[in-house]
Amino acid sequence: MVKEFGFSTSTLQRRMAAILILAAPALAFSLAAQPAAAAPAPAAKPQSETSAITHEPPAIPVEQIVQKFGDRELEFRKERDNYTYTQTFVVQTIDMDGRPDGEYRMTSDILFTPDGKRYEKVISAPPPTLQRISLSQQDMDDLEHVQPFVLTSQELPKYDVKYIGREQVDELSTYVFDVGPKKIEKNQRYFQGRIWVDDKDLNIVKSDGKAVPDIIKKGNENVFPRFETFRENIEGHYWFPTYTRSDDELRFSTGAVHIRMTVRYANYKRFGATIKIGTPVELKEDKKPTKP
Repeated sequence: MVKEFGFSTSTLQRRMAAILILAAPALAFSLAAQPAAAAPAPAAKPQSETSAITHEPPAIPVEQIVQKFGDRELEFRKERDNYTYTQTFVVQTIDMDGRPDGEYRMTSDILFTPDGKRYEKVISAPPPTLQRISLSQQDMDDLEHVQPFVLTSQELPKYDVKYIGREQVDELSTYVFDVGPKKIEKNQRYFQGRIWVDDKDLNIVKSDGKAVPDIIKKGNENVFPRFETFRENIEGHYWFPTYTRSDDELRFSTGAVHIRMTVRYANYKRFGATIKIGTPVELKEDKKPTKP
């Protein structure tokens, strides 16, 4: 989020209009998920509160855990690509009295055309009232890729992953890891922070960190908030992101700006066939199912 630069209000409105125009021909055929009333935020510890992590070693080598959850996360990413859902994104600036004094809000459906191409349809986007900051292209990219953080086996070589210990998260027993990029490549976005991995399904069930790097240039300061993302068990042994929250201060050279951000993901519905991971097995003639 930038203090003086980035997307202006008119630019954001043009972006939304373009999405609506692109989506229009397919609306009659899509399996649109209808927006639901906002659910209460899940109970969780404040970001500043320390956790009760035990530093006991895992039952199997850490390297095996990391490889297994990377493989499972790759399966999950492909599985989630088969779902439509509704996404509500809200950013507010907060004044000295703790009240919102500016807001950007957008609700959109993530859908498919009849031939299976994924697209976004904006269904609600009131005129933004943000005055002290504006959203950048990096903010919109982080909304799609970093906040619902997925660490697949394909992405693991880009990250340092350090085992911290174990922690009970509600009814879940989890492995806790600190992760961060090994190096920052130009024009690439990364997650840096902590993840909690369910020790049975080996999916990430919670992440706490921020998108990096901050982009500080002469006349342009683009800094990013710390956030928490929570997942829920939506399908089988897969855990889908359902809620992201942030309550942070963005520190600019001209002073700090207090912001709050939420992202809600709702109404997950399967579209098309689920991608299965594994080796195909040929059925012999005498073992093929008998036709009725």
